[in-house]
Amino acid sequence: MPRRPSTPLIASLVAVACLGAGGGAVAYSALSDGNTVVRQVTVQNAEPTAVSNSPMSVNSIYRRAYRGVVEITVRTDSGSAEGSGFVYDSSGHIVTNDHVVDGAQSISVKFWNGKTYNAQVVGSDSSTDLAVIKVDAPDSQLHPLSLGVSSDLQVGDSVVAIGSPFGLEETVTSGIVSALHRSIASLNQGFRIIDSIQTDAAINHGNSGGPLLDSNGQVVGVNAQIRSDSGGSDGIGFAIPSDTVRSIASQLISNGKAEHAYLGIGLDSNSTAARVGDVRPGTPAAKAKLRVGDVITAIGDTKVDTSDGVSQAIDSHRPGDTVTLTIRRDGETLSVQVQLASRPS
Repeated sequence: MPRRPSTPLIASLVAVACLGAGGGAVAYSALSDGNTVVRQVTVQNAEPTAVSNSPMSVNSIYRRAYRGVVEITVRTDSGSAEGSGFVYDSSGHIVTNDHVVDGAQSISVKFWNGKTYNAQVVGSDSSTDLAVIKVDAPDSQLHPLSLGVSSDLQVGDSVVAIGSPFGLEETVTSGIVSALHRSIASLNQGFRIIDSIQTDAAINHGNSGGPLLDSNGQVVGVNAQIRSDSGGSDGIGFAIPSDTVRSIASQLISNGKAEHAYLGIGLDSNSTAARVGDVRPGTPAAKAKLRVGDVITAIGDTKVDTSDGVSQAIDSHRPGDTVTLTIRRDGETLSVQVQLASRPS
């Protein structure tokens, strides 16, 4: 099945590649040289395991989750490609990445038992690279996975990824949480996805949208990007945290879109403080008369000293909220009232 060429996001000196369909899964020939046989082994009659405080084995996590993980095939003007996703609820909603379904003319979802059903996009959010689709499948096919609390994760915690790298469905890889609170590029240019999870679990093209599971078998992230010179898994993968998924998915299901609070500034990347480097015309920041060179030290009761800190503080609010910015300007400390707007796409 043809796949579109990859269109990786770029960060620093290495490529940060989206892993699924619309962002560009790539065609590989390593499995078609006539010498390799790929067999799929399916575990039958697996029953969900209750969440406990005792870590589960990789096999137990797989048996708990595999029926809720799906392979997504998308057809667009450019051809077809594949990604992953997981069943979010018993109504047939499936969470995946925005770049997996971007530009889709048709979507099909393959379940663990090989049965395939059509799906439609419910809503997508380029700012967090998340999307919700809805599959037309009987209740017997739907095995929702539960969301964990990503803010409870610690560096070194065990994690498991399940997905369809290179179209090989139900592939399981394991590793640890390598780092937390990473900032990665979003599809909404000029904005970042903050608080992402870095993992060394092997993640490749086609894993996009699949779940990253903790040692209790709960979803703590949605696999989204790899950072690699080669375009393959070099041990650095990134997942959108489940706390973000919980918020965005509920908005997409309710409204078909997600809204993010917007201030309208760019911060000086050469400064060690949260120094304003740009004030965009017509934005809340411009209306509040913020200036280039202002240093933001607090948003409401939250102290900030980095660009990610500013982003997190703004993201914790809703469009229309009025917040107080504490800033330093020309040696003075000022308080400025700002009514936040909705982030442009």
